[in-house]
Amino acid sequence: MKSLSILGSTGSIGTNALKIAEMFPDRFRVRVLAAKNNVIMLAEQIRIFSPDFAVVFDEKSALMLKKNISGSGVEILFGNDGYRAAASYAPVDMVIAAMVGSAGLIPTLSAIDAGKNIALANKETLVMAGEIVIKKAGERGVKILPIDSEHSAIFQCLAGHRKEDMQKIFLTASGGPFLNLPLNEFDRIKPEDAMNHPTWQMGRKVSIDSATLMNKGLEVMEAGYLFGVSPDDIEVIIHPQSVIHSMVSYKDGSVIAQMGIPDMKGAIAYAMSYPERLSIGQPLPDFEAIGSFTFQKPDYEKFPCLGLACSAGKTGGTLPAVLNAANEVAVEAFLNGRISFRNIPEVIEKTMGRHFVIAYPELSDILEADIWARRIAEEQLG
Repeated sequence: MKSLSILGSTGSIGTNALKIAEMFPDRFRVRVLAAKNNVIMLAEQIRIFSPDFAVVFDEKSALMLKKNISGSGVEILFGNDGYRAAASYAPVDMVIAAMVGSAGLIPTLSAIDAGKNIALANKETLVMAGEIVIKKAGERGVKILPIDSEHSAIFQCLAGHRKEDMQKIFLTASGGPFLNLPLNEFDRIKPEDAMNHPTWQMGRKVSIDSATLMNKGLEVMEAGYLFGVSPDDIEVIIHPQSVIHSMVSYKDGSVIAQMGIPDMKGAIAYAMSYPERLSIGQPLPDFEAIGSFTFQKPDYEKFPCLGLACSAGKTGGTLPAVLNAANEVAVEAFLNGRISFRNIPEVIEKTMGRHFVIAYPELSDILEADIWARRIAEEQLG
């Protein structure tokens, strides 16, 4: 029986992880649930899984949640102390880190400090502080198992092969909803258009990141840290069918691909049960209906966020944290109607341009860079 703490339980990754836990009650026990402020959904999850305690973002949400689960006996915590408690709870074997954005960094580090294995969906943790996180995990003997479908695919393609024989990682991208939209029509893109992903079902922020291809740039950085390779060893390739989740080539010319339907449950289940595989009822791709796989290079002019992310990853230091913070501010501004879709990369680039990079940052430097970038990005918004 594996005991779980799920950070981000009301998001798309968290809800799918709970579905898998519910399918295998003899294998998984949910000991902790943590969310932001979706009190109604979290209350229902508490009723189903009866965790030892649950965590929300603030005191107001905590009071609302207590009313919703009155009589359950489940303790409710809130704030940063609550998230750290959720990540380091002694009875837990694995922490599923599925919080959105930079909020996932400190809880993930708390989980590593407590010696908990991590099923990682929060790519921003490695984008902001990859060297610190990977080093600390190695020192504590903590396994970090990827949940992102692309990184799970790479992990599977590398299994059983010598790393020194690897030549290149091909990180696939669907291209998002605007792959074939002319650049001169980008000004009319609305938030609901950007969230209408052609192949994946994701949360609001990740959907926008996918539409700008920022998500793929963040994944390049994440892959570099997870698999110990340089950005030059990773190539982004557009694959609109989203069946090949990523590929790895080797020095003898072989290319190994991992395929599956565009559904996160497979990658989540593999991380939760590794090294075993669970029978979760996933259908195989309908190859006959798909007909053919297509590939193309990304268009950096239409999607400058990808180039900005790759540039930040190569520079390193505090610049990836600045890029990530500016992106979070710009995406939220777009979702709230404050800026246009094409303004998103402009805000990010201007913020990055004003940053003095610290090449070998401590955690405090990264957190300060995050705060600074949010302030500067807000200034760009007026």
